Amino acid sequence: AIFGEKAREIRDTSLRVPHGEKGKVIGVKVFSRENNDDLPPGVNQLVKIFIAQKRKISEGDKISGRHGNKGVIAKILPEADMPFMSDGTPIEIVLNPLGVPSRMNVGQVLEVHLGWVAKTLGIRVITPIFNGAKEEEIEGALTEAGLPKDGKTILYDGRTGRPFDQKVTVGYSYILKLAHLVADKIHARSTGPYSLVTQQPLGGKAQFGGQRFGEMEVWALEGY
Repeated sequence: AIFGEKAREIRDTSLRVPHGEKGKVIGVKVFSRENNDDLPPGVNQLVKIFIAQKRKISEGDKISGRHGNKGVIAKILPEADMPFMSDGTPIEIVLNPLGVPSRMNVGQVLEVHLGWVAKTLGIRVITPIFNGAKEEEIEGALTEAGLPKDGKTILYDGRTGRPFDQKVTVGYSYILKLAHLVADKIHARSTGPYSLVTQQPLGGKAQFGGQRFGEMEVWALEGY
């Protein structure tokens, strides 16, 4: 019971960790009117608690380079099954070359070349936007590092050990893990809440909604 106040004037609006969430508290921040913090109307004090989790990367997680070259992981293989170079170094990530021509973000290819040079020579490279390394400079750097001028090398199939038909561009590149994890996005429903007006299922994971069947999905069924 709460003393000194009428029960109807106050309510418990405590925020609890959502069902199925867990983690480690990495920070607590307190905001209040007295400290002139920016608070919504009618709020005198606000406490923010930050919870962190370590997540192993999984298929369906979203990753990105620094050139808008984002995508989701299609398959995770044992290191032994990944393609490897002549000296036995296994490749860590294989990207689809079809992601480059139509988007015209060629910087990602040049970054891979320069990254290989930087790793081989043990140097750091800075290429400011609009004033970065020219292709000729990169070719020269590759030659200086004793690497193939075109930045390509023969790769071998990790499962058969046989070389691939064509040479493949390899190198080093920054890859970032984005906060779009498949475990947070997965959603399914059988029956659930419906909209009062349209009598159709609600939308979205938060509302335990249904999958929207748009025109194109209907066409797929019709075509089948």
